[in-house]
Amino acid sequence: MASWNSTPLEVLYNVLGWVAFVSWSISFYPQVILNFRRKSVIGLNFDFVVMNLTKHTSYLIYNASLFFGSAVQRQYRQKYGLDEMIPVAANDVAFSVHAVLLTAITLYQIVIYDRGNQKVSKSCTAIVSVAWLAIAVCVFIAIPKHSWLWLVSCFNILQVAMTVIKYIPQAVMNFQRKSTVGWSIGNILLDLLGGLTNYGQMAVQSIDQNSWVNFYGNIGKTLLSLVSVFFDILFIVQHYVLYPSRKTVTSDDADADADAEAVRKKLLINSSDHPHADDV
Repeated sequence: MASWNSTPLEVLYNVLGWVAFVSWSISFYPQVILNFRRKSVIGLNFDFVVMNLTKHTSYLIYNASLFFGSAVQRQYRQKYGLDEMIPVAANDVAFSVHAVLLTAITLYQIVIYDRGNQKVSKSCTAIVSVAWLAIAVCVFIAIPKHSWLWLVSCFNILQVAMTVIKYIPQAVMNFQRKSTVGWSIGNILLDLLGGLTNYGQMAVQSIDQNSWVNFYGNIGKTLLSLVSVFFDILFIVQHYVLYPSRKTVTSDDADADADAEAVRKKLLINSSDHPHADDV
């Protein structure tokens, strides 16, 4: 069992890990709260939510298996070295459990709130169906050979694939609408913080162990951070640069402005019809 060489780095590793956990965990709430306040999910892409549930479910299976499974851990060390630390921490498992629950709640909101003419696309349904079918095939292949590390790696590959493509429908939808209304920027800012601190956590462990196996031995976590950061930056650019949240004129504001203009015109007409009214 590998151990830490530096106590300060171990402390920093744990701090960064829990900062990532808290940031990513809280990042689910702004969207849930926004949906609740609006009683609407218009502007939130449903494909994103469905793919996100698939992603976090597969990521939970991967994290839990590698963190709790002694057989998986043994095969991991046989492959990458007996002195290598397991690249999954307790906060990874805790985050995955929380993520599945909150994503399921968001999916439930889609069912009960106003969704306009939005729906899950056929392409999303096909992608998710093929993904789980592929996992089922992997399970049948792995069981006879007891290839547990390979099997959980398949779940890891699935979550990476979902991470890469899940943001695309939302980004395209924002572009088509020329708006990010209905898509919580708070979610993105917290997700960016979580991605950066998660990446920093991996770097700290690699520095302490003087080995970068932590990165390519857990390529899913590495790509997760990089892809998430890329799309978070894209959404930030969409929200603040391309489609800034200008003060929109509501129907009430428009009616009020129209009434004020009508009163002003009426006063002008009256003053022109009675030029000496002020002398009375």
